[in-house]
Amino acid sequence: MTDTTKATTPNGDRTRLNDRFNRIADRLTTVLGSFWALLGSVLVVVVWALTGPIFNFSDTWQLFINTSTTVITFWMVFVIQNSANRDSKAVHLKLDELIRSAESARNSFITLERAPEAVVAEREAELARVAEEEATRQGRPEPATLR
Repeated sequence: MTDTTKATTPNGDRTRLNDRFNRIADRLTTVLGSFWALLGSVLVVVVWALTGPIFNFSDTWQLFINTSTTVITFWMVFVIQNSANRDSKAVHLKLDELIRSAESARNSFITLERAPEAVVAEREAELARVAEEEATRQGRPEPATLR
């Protein structure tokens, strides 16, 4: 029986490390995006504020909350971006598979996210025209705000 968790590429260790980071990032974004995490962060700030008189509102007391929140925010940017990138990639792959499987679909749309901005704008305008023409044909003109 083979171990499917081990990568068979020359970069196997890096792949496993990336997979581990992805799992941790998923857990962190789930946990830290919860109501309980928000409540915990409010509690931390309230406790910090209440300890102000104990520490005479010293520079160190202020530096503690400033530094800790800055460092945590800095790290969370990477965690959230990792999750967003993977989610976006998965959505693109699912849409690509739908495009590929639809007989009348244009496969050139599969790589549209890598196309120059002018091409993307051109396709967007084209699809807006098609949607408007179809809505008009059905007797339901689309409002201009939906374009």
